Amino acid sequence: MSTSALRTPLVLVAGVDRAAVARAATALFGDLPGAVLVHHDVRELGQGVVVRTVHMHAADGVRAETTAVELAHGCLSCTLRLDLLPLLVDLAHRADVSRVVLQLDPTLEPEHLCWAIDNLLLDDTPRAAATGRAEPAAAFVEVEAVVATVDARTWLDDATGADVLADRGLAATPDDDRTLAQLAVGQVAIADVVLLAGRPDDAWSAVRLAAVLDRLVPDAARADLDRWRPAEVLAGLGPEGRWSRCFTAHEPLLRGAPPLGEDAGVCLVRFRARRPFHPERLHDALDVLLDGVVCSRGRFWLASRQDSALWLESAGAGLRLGDAGPWLATYGDDPQRWVDVDPQRQVSAALRWDAEHGDRDVEIVVLVHQQIPGAVIAALDAALLTDEEYALGPDAWAELPDPFGAWHEEPCEAGTPADDDSTHVTYREDRS
Repeated sequence: MSTSALRTPLVLVAGVDRAAVARAATALFGDLPGAVLVHHDVRELGQGVVVRTVHMHAADGVRAETTAVELAHGCLSCTLRLDLLPLLVDLAHRADVSRVVLQLDPTLEPEHLCWAIDNLLLDDTPRAAATGRAEPAAAFVEVEAVVATVDARTWLDDATGADVLADRGLAATPDDDRTLAQLAVGQVAIADVVLLAGRPDDAWSAVRLAAVLDRLVPDAARADLDRWRPAEVLAGLGPEGRWSRCFTAHEPLLRGAPPLGEDAGVCLVRFRARRPFHPERLHDALDVLLDGVVCSRGRFWLASRQDSALWLESAGAGLRLGDAGPWLATYGDDPQRWVDVDPQRQVSAALRWDAEHGDRDVEIVVLVHQQIPGAVIAALDAALLTDEEYALGPDAWAELPDPFGAWHEEPCEAGTPADDDSTHVTYREDRS
C-alpha cells in the first residue's frame, strides 16, 4: 500500500468450470500492472492438504511460489480463512503489490469469503500488535469486484437442476451436500462482472439465459470471456460493489432495478403477507419453489415460532432455511438491544410496523423460468393461516405441529450469519 490510509484492491474470480476461472484470473493478472494472483487448489483434500500458489510479476518474468497448506481440523473453510486472510494482509503491506486477484476453486462461494474478509478479526497483524485492537482483513484490502464465469451453454441447466456436487466431482469434502445449482447461482448472484464462455445452443436458449441474468444480476457488467478487457471493465464499475451486500433476511430482496415483466417465460414473482405461515402447510408448499424455479430468497413468519424471523433461499432443487434472529418487535423499549440494529432495517421495519405484531411479515422473491407465477402465489397464499386460525392468536399458534424439526448450528460452515446479532442456524431438507 502506498499509504496506510489506502486499501489494496482485491478481485475474486469464481465459477463452476475450473478452466474458465483460470482463464479469467490469468487475464486479470496479466492486464493489471503490479497484480498478484493467488489460487488455492483443493483437489488434494484427500491427502489433507490445500495447495496454494502465488504468482507475482518480477524483473525476469512471472515468479510462482507453491505451498502445501495442511488442512485445519478437517475443515476446508477454516483452512482457507487461516491461510488466506493473513496472506492478504501481508500482500497489502507490500509496496510492489497494486492489486490481488483471487482465483477461487470451483467449490468455493465468493460471498462466504467476502463476509470473512469483512468480519473475521485478526489479532496478529502489526497494527493489531501496536494498538491492541484486532481488525478484519478488510482494514487492509478492499474487494474491488467479484467476477463470475458462466458457461453459456450449460449454466442455466446447472442452475435449475438437482445434481449434488459429488455427482460432478466437485464436492469439497465427503459430507459436502450442496447442490450444483446452489453453487452456480450463488457465484453469479454476487457478481459485479459476468463473463460468458461459449454460446448457447440456439437463439431461444440465448434469450432465456439473458432474461435470467437480467433479473438475477441486473447491475452486473457482462462480457465475453474471450474478448473482454479487464482494466476497462473494472474501471467502468460503480463505486459500490454487490459483494458488500452479503444476504441478510432483513435487507431489500430485489437488488438493482431488474425487469419486472416476463421474457421467454422468465420473470420475478414477489410474495408478501402480513400474517404467518401454518408450519405444516408451508412445509408442503415449499415444493413449488423447487420446480421450474431458478432461485428464491426471503424472510418469513412461522406461526409456531412467533419470536424468530426465519429466512429461506433456494436454487434449482436445493433449499435452505434458517433462523435470522429475533423480530424487532421482541426488543420492546430496551435501548441496549436497539443500538446495534442496522439503520436500514429500522427504517424498513418502521414502514411496515403493525400495532399488534410489529415488524413480523412475509416477503419472498422467486425467479421462475418454467413455473406459472400464479401457481407460486397460490401455493404460498394457501400456506398462510386462515382467518379462523389467525383469530385464535399466538398462544394457539405455538401449539401447531411443526415438521421443520430442530435448527442446528454450523460453526465451521463457510456461511454468512443471517444477521450480525444472531446465531446462524440452518435447517436442510432434501427436496430433490
